[in-house]
Amino acid sequence: MDRAYGLLREHHVRHASTGPQTLPDYIKGAGGIRAFYFRDPDGHFLEMLQFPPGKGDVKSHRPGDKLFLGVDHTAIVVGDTETSLKFYRDTFGMRIVGESENYGPEQEHLNNVFGARLRITRLRAAEGLGVELLEYLAPRSGRATPDNFGSERSLGWETNLVTTDINAAAQSLRLQKCLFISSELVTFPDSSLGFHRGFLIRDPDGHIVELVAP
Repeated sequence: MDRAYGLLREHHVRHASTGPQTLPDYIKGAGGIRAFYFRDPDGHFLEMLQFPPGKGDVKSHRPGDKLFLGVDHTAIVVGDTETSLKFYRDTFGMRIVGESENYGPEQEHLNNVFGARLRITRLRAAEGLGVELLEYLAPRSGRATPDNFGSERSLGWETNLVTTDINAAAQSLRLQKCLFISSELVTFPDSSLGFHRGFLIRDPDGHIVELVAP
């Protein structure tokens, strides 16, 4: 973490945290993790993580001389964890792989939010990166995603999920009255992006989710 943070400082990245933080041992499930938030050129938040032994994916502890080992997960702020679990777990079959309630001065400096207390739920699908749900138990002053926040906005982002049956997925989501962004299931002229068909929807908090199939 110290070398990585030094490299980011050399490139004058914009801090989101006050500096790297080591989460205390009293936070069950997250104690010992070192983390730092910063922003990319478009203002999106990125998090750099260093996992202690026994935490994190196997790739986080591979021996070698690489400073950065890959991408672990995407994180989204949600208004209610249980509602989001019905969407990501019950609809898409993701499983809970970790839970914690983070608070204290280190967490406040990490999020740069005074009094921050978060319920964190880590989800995984059969393959690929994880999805982390961040529910602010305090403060509760966060703003909802505007209804007119389009997918073309540079402040927007989306989570991509891969399915083996795109037609069944679309039918199931329509029956659940899920909010579709795409007017219909789209077939792409080539599969250079790694998928051939797909559509965009919104999760319960308005975050964009892209469902695709090879």
